[in-house]
Amino acid sequence: MATKTQPTERHYQILKRPLVTEKTTKIAEKGNWLSFEVADDATKPEIKEALQRLYGVEVLAVNTLIQKGKMRGFKGKIGQRSNLKKAFVKLKDGQTVDLMAGVK
Repeated sequence: MATKTQPTERHYQILKRPLVTEKTTKIAEKGNWLSFEVADDATKPEIKEALQRLYGVEVLAVNTLIQKGKMRGFKGKIGQRSNLKKAFVKLKDGQTVDLMAGVK
């Protein structure tokens, strides 16, 4: 049985990958926000707990959105991209996460 401070397998499943784009980098520099692609069934409290356990930071707020997949056509074939759930997380002032270093 895992203790309160150790991450579980579910915490690793919730956070799929960090989203690093020009827009998310500007937001991160401006107000200490991070963005992640998360599991479709993840809730805000689960995302907050996963970040706190995996990265050891204090999370102030979690905002989520679901980006609907686009219809795409290529050489007569029609398909649809998958939906994508994103989480924007505000960290306490003075705390940072090195996304390129990985988790603890």
